[in-house]
This record gives sequence, C-alpha cells and structure tokens, in this order.
Amino acid sequence: MPTTTLKITGMKSDDCLRLVMNAIQDLPCIGHVEVSLETGQATIEHTAMVDEGDIRQIIEDAGYPTE
Repeated sequence: MPTTTLKITGMKSDDCLRLVMNAIQDLPCIGHVEVSLETGQATIEHTAMVDEGDIRQIIEDAGYPTE
C-alpha cells in the first residue's frame, strides 16, 4: 500500500488534529493515518486510487496548508 508523508502547518490544538484526521479519513481508499500535532507531520497509507494531490487538497480544504 503506498504511503504519503506531508508536513501540515497551522495545527494548534487537538481540535485541529481531529479535523485534519477526519478530513483525510473521509477520502475513499485510505488505510492507516497518523498525524502528529507536535511535528505537524502526517503519514497516510492509501491505495493507488488516491494520490498525494487528493490528500493535499482535502487537508487544504479543511483550512490547513501543506508543504
């Protein structure tokens, strides 16, 4: 299963973390998701039906820029 790692900026609380996690998990074909509030890093396992651009877009739509 492909894995994408992204840096997310702007997360400041557990509420931000939950919002990002929920947005990612709403995408189809997502496996394991790990997001760190401390480092701002997200690691997402997904099938080939979802690409990095889709994941970046859903996080940015939730209000959090990615690097």
